[in-house]
Amino acid sequence: MITLEERQVRLRTNAADKQEAIRQVGQLLVDSGCIDAGYVASMLGREKVANTYLGNGIAIPHGLPENRDLIQRTGIAVVQAPAGMTWNPGETVHLVVGIAAKSDEHIEVLRRLTRVLGDKEQVDRLSRTTDPRDIIEALTGERPAAAPSPVRSGEVLDYPNFFDTVIHNKTGFHARPAAVFVDLARRFQSNIRVRHDDVVADGKSLLSLLQLGAEHGAAIRVSAQGTDAPAALQELLAAIESGMGDEPEEQPTPTATGGEPGWTPQAGVKTINGVSASGGLAIGPLRQYKQRPIVVEDVPGDPMTEGNRFQSALDAAQGDLGRLYEEVKTRLGSGKAAIFRVHAEFLNDAALIGQTISLIYSGHSAAWSWQQAINERVSQVQKLDDPVLAGRAVDLSDVGQRVLRHLVGAPEEQPVSQDTPVILIAEDLTPSDTAALDTDAILGFCTAKGGPTSHSAIIARSLGIPAIVGAGNAVLDLSNGTSSILDGSAGKLYVNPADADVQGARNAQQQLQAQQEVANAARFAPAITSDGHRVEVAANINRAADAPAAVAAGAEGVGLMRTEFLFLGRDSVPSEEEQFEAYRDMVRALEGRPLIIRTLDIGGDKEVPYLNLPKEDNAFLGIRGIRLCLVRPDLFIPQLRAIYRAAAYGPVKIMFPMIATLEDAQQARAVAEDVRKELNAPPVPLGIMVEVPSAAILADQLAQEVDFFSIGTNDLTQYTLAMDRLHPQLAKQADALHPAVLRMIDSTVQAANRYSKWVGVCGGLAGDPKGAVILTGLGVSELSVGVPSIAAVKAEIRGSSFADMQALARAALQCRTAAEVRAL
Repeated sequence: MITLEERQVRLRTNAADKQEAIRQVGQLLVDSGCIDAGYVASMLGREKVANTYLGNGIAIPHGLPENRDLIQRTGIAVVQAPAGMTWNPGETVHLVVGIAAKSDEHIEVLRRLTRVLGDKEQVDRLSRTTDPRDIIEALTGERPAAAPSPVRSGEVLDYPNFFDTVIHNKTGFHARPAAVFVDLARRFQSNIRVRHDDVVADGKSLLSLLQLGAEHGAAIRVSAQGTDAPAALQELLAAIESGMGDEPEEQPTPTATGGEPGWTPQAGVKTINGVSASGGLAIGPLRQYKQRPIVVEDVPGDPMTEGNRFQSALDAAQGDLGRLYEEVKTRLGSGKAAIFRVHAEFLNDAALIGQTISLIYSGHSAAWSWQQAINERVSQVQKLDDPVLAGRAVDLSDVGQRVLRHLVGAPEEQPVSQDTPVILIAEDLTPSDTAALDTDAILGFCTAKGGPTSHSAIIARSLGIPAIVGAGNAVLDLSNGTSSILDGSAGKLYVNPADADVQGARNAQQQLQAQQEVANAARFAPAITSDGHRVEVAANINRAADAPAAVAAGAEGVGLMRTEFLFLGRDSVPSEEEQFEAYRDMVRALEGRPLIIRTLDIGGDKEVPYLNLPKEDNAFLGIRGIRLCLVRPDLFIPQLRAIYRAAAYGPVKIMFPMIATLEDAQQARAVAEDVRKELNAPPVPLGIMVEVPSAAILADQLAQEVDFFSIGTNDLTQYTLAMDRLHPQLAKQADALHPAVLRMIDSTVQAANRYSKWVGVCGGLAGDPKGAVILTGLGVSELSVGVPSIAAVKAEIRGSSFADMQALARAALQCRTAAEVRAL
């Protein structure tokens, strides 16, 4: 509950106008430690773009969202103007409630304002009172007996057992990781607290944790008190370091990462192209799902009554989401279920609730007011540059419709309810729609809109439902009952296929299952083509603990160990000794198999707050990878020392990331050689990542400096085509099988061959069976893939001759488009 002290209430102000009143209420917030002085200007700036007048003589000025970093802690302050002042033409204000919203504690104040607004007599009394406790009681529900001493959450003591760490989740301590934390904390009897700056939260309360406002890189302290406190802290620290179930999910791309059925229809079938969201084949009739729009008429009622209806709808929606969370948790686990806790938090958005209340007291119905406010927010989110964030507009709309249904009494619709299994077609599916899908009735789905990073796509992959998104409005014109084949891996919907195609697809389904069983049984056999050419198939892993699973899956070594994971989820640089032990443990776990350790690749989308690196406008083109290592020898040299020491226990190679110039490679080799000599260690092979076009173009020169190349096709595709491979509009074009990318790979291999150096590939293309065949044909010696893809890639290579693969690769290099390559 937010506190409001007498020193934060100014009675009988002499403010001449609203600007002066905002300055006065802002100064109260400054004096009480809620905001920096600069936030007052933000409050004034807000008035230029939005109206903060609630109605009935009350205004709630607050700052612009982009200036939230100027808020020290959540708080409110009140300025009383008995004579009234003009806020905007036709609006007279007597009470100015200034809000600094760092968290959502002030939402209860907004809800109380709803009741105050509906009682004109109370507003008049508060506008004239000479006792600040009257205002405090009206806004907080508690009447102070006397002026209380200032109490800040920083005065809450930590428990005696604690640890300090940082939040490395990309979007901070938001609902999904917080839900995992709470679920774990509740398993222990001990009391648990989490501190961020001067705010302390109950570690067993999701809402309390969310009020911390702990963003990406935030330093936190977790403390515990009780009989099982040490065990609780150990488990919680491990959860935080592992990302609390919120590690980036591998996204599907047009290059079908494994599981591609290897089936294509006969020529002439109508084909609709979309973006792969979830792999697999679905065969069956189409069924259109069109949500009926909720018609809202603005029929104003008594503001107090409408306000209560609004509150009841919010409460009912919260209840719905709580039940949905439990259902999805049972089916898919708490990580996926936490999506609906995210939805519940939308219902606590102060600005959203405040705008709705303002519209109600401006003479509109609750349903109309809510629809206006939510539609405005959805429109704002849709316009965001970040496609992942823009995709969250569907989530916000989902929540909006849920509340609206309760306000107008509309029943909740089900995507489909019939006996015959179907392929669902829709303009878009909300997470609520997707979670409600009956996997016995829904064979797959295809949407006109949406992207592969949406919450609906995440749920579809968890359910194992083949899915395509972003297919365009043409799918909405298809008739119910139309026979179709949906290829989720390739992102294609085939309409009215011939009987032979249907039978072929069914055969492909059966063959795929059989192939997977055969491949798994032969996973330990080497990848040797039918004419005797061998390709090494290794694994991409992050930690020593991943090595046994890779070996069990048939990996012949590790082609990429991402060492940055040793640096994440902590508040200090891992020591040389810590790194040495991690690398040594991995070498031992591989039992003589080769290990390629990539040096620190921080930057771009991987940030480490405690390194205090300057913020860059374009981190992907800034100080990242080897550039960071060369300017931070305090990071680079201890890591190299640890790797050379670990190399005494088994075969190790060192690989430098993001090499763009000859100078990059030369400087990195020189530093490594100095470290080796200092340790008197034997030499180890030194290689580089080829993941920017300049490295591929300079491969002739670079091959004379290094022992091997490893091509990172994910970054090479993005940098070559200048396309984000997960962008909803561009994903269909950002294909690693594009001839431009293949020619980069080919020139790299040719240069390496001239100097007898080997080339591996550790990007997503290596794990795509089609990609693996072409890469082998181009002369790649090693394919390093995700652990689940090892058996399938090995089987694909064993099923063809090297000569055929070479012919296929030569043909691919002559193609003009990625589509032509895939058509081969």
